[in-house]
Amino acid sequence: MNRCCNSASKNSSQQKDQALQEILQKYKGKKGALIALLQETQTLYGYLPEEVLPLIAKSQDIALVQVYGVTTFYSQFHVSPRGRHIIRICMGTACHVRGGDKIFAALQEELVIGDGETTEDGRFTLESVACIGACGLAPVITINEDTYGRLKPDQVTAILQQYP
Repeated sequence: MNRCCNSASKNSSQQKDQALQEILQKYKGKKGALIALLQETQTLYGYLPEEVLPLIAKSQDIALVQVYGVTTFYSQFHVSPRGRHIIRICMGTACHVRGGDKIFAALQEELVIGDGETTEDGRFTLESVACIGACGLAPVITINEDTYGRLKPDQVTAILQQYP
C-alpha cells in the first residue's frame, strides 16, 4: 500500500514541478510579471513554497530579496501551507466593541492555533483582519465565502462542525 501512496505523491510532485516550469517559462523575460507569476505559482501549490522562490527570482532575473519583498508585502501571498477552510475574524471597531475579541478567543481555543496559523490537520487557517465590511452584523467572521454575524462565543463549535 505504501508503494501506491508514495508513487501517487511522487507523480503529483512531478506534475507540479512540470507545471511550475511551464509557469516560469510563460513569464520568462516579461518585465512587471512578478505578481502574476507569484499568483499562478500560489494557485498551483496553495502557497509559495520557500524552495520555489529562488527559481522565480532566477527566471525573472531579479534578486531573491525582491521576490521575498513582494511576497511578504502583499497579504494575498502566503509562504506556508494554508487550511482547506480560511477563517477571517473581523477586529475592526464595531466588531471589537460587540465582542469580537471573545469570538477570536473562542476560535483560538477551539482550533488550538493562533492568528495566522493553520491547524495540524490542515483543516483551518485563522486570520484576524482589520475589517470585513459588515459592521451591521458585528461581530463577524467569514469561513471561505460564508459570512456569520452577530456571533456569540458559544456558537463557534457548531459553525466549525459544518466544515469537514
